[in-house]
Amino acid sequence: MKRRFFASLITLLCLLILMVAAAGTAGWMTLRGSLARLDGTHVAPALSAPVGIERDSLGVPTIKGNTRNDVAFGTGFVQAQDRYFQMDLLRRVASGEMSELVGPAALELDRRNRPHRFRERARKAFDALPAAQRQLIERYTAGVNDGLASLASRPFEYWVLRTPPAAWRPEDTLLVVYAMYFDLQSDEVRHILSRAALRERVPADLFTFLLPATSHWDAPFDTAVSSSNQPPAPPATHPDWLQSSRSGSQHGSIAITDSMVGSNGWAVDAAHSAHGGAILASDMHLGLSLPNIWYRLSLAWPGADGQLRHVTGVSLPGAPLVIAGSNGRIAWGFTNSYGRFIDLIALQRNPANPLEYRVASGEWALAAVIHERILVKGGASVDLPVVETQWGPQIIAGSNADANKNAYALRWAAHDPEAVNLNLQQLEDSANVAQALHIAQISGIPTQNFMVADSNGEIGWTLAGPLPKRDAATDPSTGPLSDLPFNSATYRGWQGYLALDAYPSRIATPLGRLWSANNRTLPLDQEALAGDAGADLGARASQIRDDLLALPRATERDMLSIQTDDRAPWIDNWRSVALSALDAAALEDHPQRAEFRRLIETWNGRADAGSTGYRLVRAFYFSLYDAWFGKLDADLAAAGSQLGYRAASSRYDAVMEALAAHHAWVPDGFADWRAFMLDRIDHAIAQLPSGTKLADARWGERNRAAIEHPFARLVPPWLPWVRNWLGAPHDALPGDINMPRVQTPTFGASERMVVSPGHEQDGIFEMPGGQSGNPLSPYFLAGHDAWARGEATPFLPGKTVHRLELMQH
Repeated sequence: MKRRFFASLITLLCLLILMVAAAGTAGWMTLRGSLARLDGTHVAPALSAPVGIERDSLGVPTIKGNTRNDVAFGTGFVQAQDRYFQMDLLRRVASGEMSELVGPAALELDRRNRPHRFRERARKAFDALPAAQRQLIERYTAGVNDGLASLASRPFEYWVLRTPPAAWRPEDTLLVVYAMYFDLQSDEVRHILSRAALRERVPADLFTFLLPATSHWDAPFDTAVSSSNQPPAPPATHPDWLQSSRSGSQHGSIAITDSMVGSNGWAVDAAHSAHGGAILASDMHLGLSLPNIWYRLSLAWPGADGQLRHVTGVSLPGAPLVIAGSNGRIAWGFTNSYGRFIDLIALQRNPANPLEYRVASGEWALAAVIHERILVKGGASVDLPVVETQWGPQIIAGSNADANKNAYALRWAAHDPEAVNLNLQQLEDSANVAQALHIAQISGIPTQNFMVADSNGEIGWTLAGPLPKRDAATDPSTGPLSDLPFNSATYRGWQGYLALDAYPSRIATPLGRLWSANNRTLPLDQEALAGDAGADLGARASQIRDDLLALPRATERDMLSIQTDDRAPWIDNWRSVALSALDAAALEDHPQRAEFRRLIETWNGRADAGSTGYRLVRAFYFSLYDAWFGKLDADLAAAGSQLGYRAASSRYDAVMEALAAHHAWVPDGFADWRAFMLDRIDHAIAQLPSGTKLADARWGERNRAAIEHPFARLVPPWLPWVRNWLGAPHDALPGDINMPRVQTPTFGASERMVVSPGHEQDGIFEMPGGQSGNPLSPYFLAGHDAWARGEATPFLPGKTVHRLELMQH
């Protein structure tokens, strides 16, 4: 009896094991079914002629067709097969439709984004496009849906979410452009509100001091050296928040990565290159995840003149264009401009009717209410009333419950018809710098610094995208008061957009080099053309400028060396401040201080992964920030979520330098400046992880990569191998803020590209992550290691490893 029982039990266990194995095998095969097809043929009746898709060892496709529209179909096909879930997220974030995919967890995001009504704007914008642009998007859309449908299994994310993917629509391509508006410009709202909260918090002289418009770090075009201006003396007003700030605790509410600014771009003309051709370098810095924001590809088709068009670079999944790259005659790239593209207008509302607001004529205007329906997966739909003013949607900002005080109309260039189009496609046929600058200026993209080099050896710069036309008499765009909310009773705002002949530009510059690092690029008398809504300090730009001017004859490898330059001159002043406080008396009976001094004194000046000196000086620097501004940050955050001093001013470092130069703002409780500095050094040491020896406090341990698929955060802690499977290696990364190699664990160079038009075979390209968004794909991380190490890998796709042909029948 007992023997039969155990035999039955063993049989049941074997059956259970077989069932689990079968289920696991079925699941594995299902996931593998979502991998892109790489070889063979595929019937696509929508094509006018066959399209070849050749992939190299990194999975980078070269798409060859007889017409541009057929190439667009092929582009949609490969992007959908490799990246459809990413494309879906981009369009849903822009349209405020995430809840329909993931459920109630996304409602807050949708409530924030839906009032912009970008899907409706995208439909109207698509209908208004020239016929050729509409046709290109329609062919691309057909390719996307064919690529998705031809997968043997839906992308794995949809199995996890237990929902099928929705088909791509033509307006979705414009929605991914709106998604970039959110990424690149929407933070201007926080900038404006932080300045407004600061103005309410401090007197006028202190407000002006805290928000400098310039600093000695500025590196505008046509200037070979930085200003030698001495830091200004702080005002006599002593901040009241220092009276209760006796070091110790961390008050700051905004993480450093929340106010990160990145992206570099520069060009060197023929006279200053080693091979006599102009060189473009582009490394656009963005938040890092898997898959990467960019999708590499190379496109080839015969032009109308019979000449072969061959365009190589990066595309944005969801769009059929090469966003940055080279066509053999020009090479181009972008950096974010941080100009003024958003106005907040404080609504003077009628107490008797909150939908009425006072306007400049003195009359009451009536806002409309539009009801947006948010679909929620697994739940009831949500009705979202959107209050629409003549300038844009109403938002309620701040933590104060008084909506009458905190109601703003949001006017944003992204809402206007000029915001989106496919004019950037014309760069494919552009032959020189002058043509490229014109195309950039008429392109509907978030307004960017546009850098270009051509095969004639020329280089150029302009602002690409719409530039609001502001009346300086009624709407000043410079000075510390320019980025505050306007009053609806007096607001007139910008009057349309600048004419093309009013756009700033540079061609054939005296220095033979152009550089942009999100900094103030123009002299102050021209800066008002774009305004300043958080332009970078300039330390990064000045370092790039100095690196370029030190190279009389530059090569592509030299350009990569600048892109990966992790020297940290921005912080050297703070090493000197610390060393001056660490005198013999300060070191007596303080072995930790003595070790701190030894390590920063022998520091090599770099933010390399093995540097202890950089990590310690940086900790001292931010310990000073906390003592000076931590309580202020907490006060500002109480006025509204995510508000803070760093959000109000990207030049806070220049303010801190002024305080250090004048030994100012010693908080209450310290005998003198030296005692304050020693306290901050001790505080920096105490902030290291428990048990960490100073000599082991390497920067790379603090700056480890955390680049992963969005689903990685859903993995429970007891399955670390699954999370690792969805992420890149946790490499110790060099670089930081205020240097060319901008790097944090989740923010950095989304690509590094160096190319000379006509010399593409010598070009360089690196990218975090790989081509595929599927962790089972061999291309999920292909090429990532080269990016992490800063190795020179080819710009052009390599030898063909796989070939898929799309056939008409």
